[in-house]
Amino acid sequence: MAIEVRLPQVGESVTEAVIGKWLKKPGDHVARFDPIVEVVTDKVSMEFPSPQAGTITRIVQVEGATVPMGAVIAEMEPDEAERIDRVGRIVADANVGPTGGVFADASGATPGGGPVAAARASAAQTPRSTSSGPPGAPATTGGGAPRLSPVVVNLANQHGIDLSKLSGTGAGGRITKQDVMAAVAARETNGGVGHPGQAVQSDDTPAASTRTIDGDRIVDPSPVRKIIAARMVRSATEIPHAWTAIEVDVSGMVACRAALRDEFRQRHRADLSYVAFSVHATAAALKANPMVNSTWENGRIRVRGKVNIGVAVAAPQGLVVPVLHDADRLTIAGIAVALEPLVERARTDRLTTGDVRDGTFTLNNTGALGSVLGKAIINYPQAAILNTEAIVKRPVVVTGAGGDEIVVRPIMNLTLSFDHRVLDGADASRFILDVRRRIEEIGAGTRLD
Repeated sequence: MAIEVRLPQVGESVTEAVIGKWLKKPGDHVARFDPIVEVVTDKVSMEFPSPQAGTITRIVQVEGATVPMGAVIAEMEPDEAERIDRVGRIVADANVGPTGGVFADASGATPGGGPVAAARASAAQTPRSTSSGPPGAPATTGGGAPRLSPVVVNLANQHGIDLSKLSGTGAGGRITKQDVMAAVAARETNGGVGHPGQAVQSDDTPAASTRTIDGDRIVDPSPVRKIIAARMVRSATEIPHAWTAIEVDVSGMVACRAALRDEFRQRHRADLSYVAFSVHATAAALKANPMVNSTWENGRIRVRGKVNIGVAVAAPQGLVVPVLHDADRLTIAGIAVALEPLVERARTDRLTTGDVRDGTFTLNNTGALGSVLGKAIINYPQAAILNTEAIVKRPVVVTGAGGDEIVVRPIMNLTLSFDHRVLDGADASRFILDVRRRIEEIGAGTRLD
């Protein structure tokens, strides 16, 4: 009897994922925990392993489709030994029904971590449809018509998709926007002759492809780019953004780094980056201004107890935000040592779910790209994001014993975008001024350890 393979939950804040690339096709035999598909979330891309040994019989979700966590993505026929073992577990535990899919132990806990543990822990439960049609048919209203939103209808009309031939993947079998786009992708993959709604195996070409229409190049975004787009739209739509900017004299920080960088490299086998100084100052300022380290959640403000700072990294596959957990407990040296391998994993697409989860605040080092002033979009659902801009030598006025004089100093702009539901301008100003003060206090005598 075929079983359903469901997308496992990999974190509380991850609600959906994009099917990046199928590694197996119908008819392929797989061992338990063999990778069968690459999935991409807003936090990380990873390989999802097979929950059992058996043969893939059907691919339900096409490459590029956005699906909720827990959704059915494939079907497989388990090997005889797996089937016997599965039945034995069902009999041994009366609380586990013969639902098929992925299993966890009776406590719900799983050994280890990562995608394999997530697969074991998924414990798929087959939803019971109230419609009378065959399994997988769209849910219907009292009159028997599919439940269709105006967006779905308009999108189907735009692309010429016959909705009666689609199997919905939404709640209760509802046809979603993603189902329509999956049908469009399937048709294009088959050269325009495929059946809408049919899952299609693609070749080894990248998820992002291009074509030419009327002399213009049309680019199909990669799964990562689609997720970034969706997250940015959600943040810009749901969060009322405000922003502020100040200048920071980083003379002491520049001198400190120049004096200690070589020794630090020899001692710690890591680079002493400007980001490490900025993260350290930001973490201390978040402890002193806890409302900035918070989230607007269902009409209430949730002030986070931990200071977990995400550092935005421009990786080849798109913008990713690995998280430095408990940053407030680390020294400047500790931050620099922890950041280097984290950023390296981000740039080589080797981040784990542990590397990207539970961020409470984001620092965006746009200065590495040459930016001197910019307004960032908040990393939803956080309350603020800080840009550290390029360090540029500028003439500034300083007041000394002999009066005012013009000198050349290395200056860095800080820009803060903040959620105006959580923070007012005064709150944001206190925080960013606190960050500036802590950075400007860095000097030759600053302890790194």
